[in-house]
Amino acid sequence: MIHGVVIKKLNKYQDDRGWLSEVFRHDEHDYMPSMSYISVTKPGVVRGPHEHVYQWDCFVFVGPGTFEVYLWDRRNESDTHERHIKIEVGEESPTMIMVPPGVVHAYKCISGYDAWCINMPNKLFKGIQKGDEAIDEIRWEERDDSPYKID
Repeated sequence: MIHGVVIKKLNKYQDDRGWLSEVFRHDEHDYMPSMSYISVTKPGVVRGPHEHVYQWDCFVFVGPGTFEVYLWDRRNESDTHERHIKIEVGEESPTMIMVPPGVVHAYKCISGYDAWCINMPNKLFKGIQKGDEAIDEIRWEERDDSPYKID
């Protein structure tokens, strides 16, 4: 595990209508999303690796599709500094992952079809009101010398 990262396996409650899964409860975490979005990732495509200076991400992987999620702890003050983990999540293993600032993260679609991810970050994209604030990202995927590699 990586200090501060929350990995919550989600239960699917099924009946003859389908299924539901409780994803987020404010009484479980001291966390408040500011927005949410959904992204679709093509087979074999990687998103990241990148990190945030101030922003938390709260990813929800329930399908369709399957991802490998990569996390690296870059925080010097962390008990798990320099630890790296990789986990498989999605359709067969529905999971919510909360990633704190300073933890580099990426995910790769490993299913043979498009995979879906929902994110509920605690900061607005491009600023609080008018969208003129700088984006809080360190984009390791754009650096040739990045130490963060995807299998």
